[in-house]
Amino acid sequence: MRRHLTPAMNLLEVRGVSKRYGAVVALRSASLTVAPAEVHALLGANGAGKSTLVKILTGVIRPDAGTIEMGGRPVHLTSPASAPGAGLAAVFQDPSLVPDLTVRQNLRLTGADSAAVRRWLAAMDLRVDEDDLVGDLPLPLLRMLDLARALAREPRLLILDEITAALPADLVERVFLVIRQWREHGRSVLFISHRLVEVRTICDRATVLRDGADVGTLTLAERTEQHIVALMLGPMATSDDAPCPVGPDTGPQPEAAAPDRASAASEARLLLEARGLAMSGALRGVSFSLRAGEILGIAALEGQGQDALFDCLAGNRRADAGEIRVAGRVLAPRSPYDAIRAGVVLVPADRAHALLPQRSARENIALPLYNRATRWGLIDLRGEGTRAGAAIARLAIDTRAQRQVRRMSGGNQQKVVVARWVAAGFRVVLCFDPTRGIDVGTKRQIHRLLRDLAGAGAAVLLFTSELPEIALVCDRVLALYEGRIVHELPAQAADEATLLRLVHGLVREEPVG
Repeated sequence: MRRHLTPAMNLLEVRGVSKRYGAVVALRSASLTVAPAEVHALLGANGAGKSTLVKILTGVIRPDAGTIEMGGRPVHLTSPASAPGAGLAAVFQDPSLVPDLTVRQNLRLTGADSAAVRRWLAAMDLRVDEDDLVGDLPLPLLRMLDLARALAREPRLLILDEITAALPADLVERVFLVIRQWREHGRSVLFISHRLVEVRTICDRATVLRDGADVGTLTLAERTEQHIVALMLGPMATSDDAPCPVGPDTGPQPEAAAPDRASAASEARLLLEARGLAMSGALRGVSFSLRAGEILGIAALEGQGQDALFDCLAGNRRADAGEIRVAGRVLAPRSPYDAIRAGVVLVPADRAHALLPQRSARENIALPLYNRATRWGLIDLRGEGTRAGAAIARLAIDTRAQRQVRRMSGGNQQKVVVARWVAAGFRVVLCFDPTRGIDVGTKRQIHRLLRDLAGAGAAVLLFTSELPEIALVCDRVLALYEGRIVHELPAQAADEATLLRLVHGLVREEPVG
C-alpha cells in the first residue's frame, strides 16, 4: 500500500521559475515540490512547459528567474555537468547517445561508471554488447541503456521524461520495478508521461503545468482521470470537443459509423498492396491490401517486424522477396524519394528524423511542395504559403515559436510532420506510432485528422504502441507476430484484451493475404 507522505523537508523545491525565448514564454512561474521517497508526476499538455522545466533542473538551460533547492539548500545548475553533483540525473525524451560511437565509447564520453551500468542492466535482465554501435541498437534498448546510465550515478532525484513512450509492455514493467525499488530505498523520482494509466499506477502525487505555470498539486489516489485532464486543459476541457484520455473507464468510444466505413472501403480503389514481403530476421511473407478511404491498423509488440515493414514500404530498406504495388503499379523503392514520388509518405514516431530543426514551421511543411516545382520554374511562394497556412490552421499548430521548429513543443513538432503531407495531398500515408509521447488533446486532433484524410480518399496504414487507439481510428486491424500477420479482425472487435492475446501469439496462425 502506498504511504501517505508528510515529510518535514522536501527533497526538491522549485519556486517561481520562469524562462522566455524572445516573445515566447516557455515558463511563466512554475513551482514544484518533491518529497523524499516519493514518485511525483509532472503533467501537462504539450507546450505546458514540462520539458523546459526538466532542462532547467538538469542544467541544460538557465532560468530567467526563480529558485531551486535540494534538501533545503540552494543549487545553481550552470551546465549539465553540475546536475549530478546536486543529486539529479535524468533520462530525456530522446536518447542522449552518439549513434556513430559504440556503447563503450558513449559511456566513456559521459564519464559513466561502466561496471555500475552493467549491474543495472543485469538487474533489469538486459544485456548489451558494449562494442555495438549505438546507431544499430533498437530504440527501446537505448532508452533502457539511458536509464541504467542515470541510475549508475545514484541520484537522490531521478527524472524520467517520457521514458515509457517508446517501450513495450514488458519493459515498462521493468521500469516500474526499478522505480518502486528506488522509492523503497528512500530515493525520489520525477515521472513525466502522457499515459495517465501509468501515472496513476506508479505515482504518489502529481503537479500539473498549464501555459507555463503550475495550476495544482494533487494526490492521485483521490482524483479521477477526468479531473486530471480538466486541470491540464483548463477551460477547453468543458467544451463538447474537449479531448478525453484513452482508458478503460474514460476513453472515447469508437465512432458508430465504423462498420459503414469498412463497407464503403471494401468497394473503394486499391491503393497499396504488399505481397509476400520477406526480410531476413524481420518479415516472413507479409501480405495485405489497403484501399482508398481506409485506415488499416497494425498491432504488434516491440520487435515483431513492424519497423522493417514500414521501412520497406517507405523505401528506407529493401525487402529480400515480395512485391509492393501502389495504385496497381509495382513499386521497388531504392530510397524514400522513390516511395514519395509514387505517392507513399511516412510519418515517423521520431519527429527529429523528419524535421529541419532550425527552419520554420511553414518551411518544414512546404518541403514536399518545393520538390514538386519544375526544374527551371519559379516557386509559388504565395500558393505554398496558403497551403501551409491552411494545414497549420487545420491541426491547430501553436506557431508562437515558428521561426525554428526545435523551439516548439514535441506535440506541435509532430503536428508539423503530419501537416507536411496534408498540405502536399499525398494519398498513401504510413503512420508509425504518430501519437507517441504527446498529450491527450493533441492525440485527439491527430485521430480526427487521420479520419479526415481517409474521408478525403487517402489510405492510411497505422501502427500504434497504444492498443486502445486501434478501435478509435481504424477500420481493420492486422496482428503481427514474429514477422507474420497472424490474424485480421474489424476494428469494432479489436478490444485491448483481444489484441493483447493476438500480439503475444496466443492464437492459431491465420496468415492474411
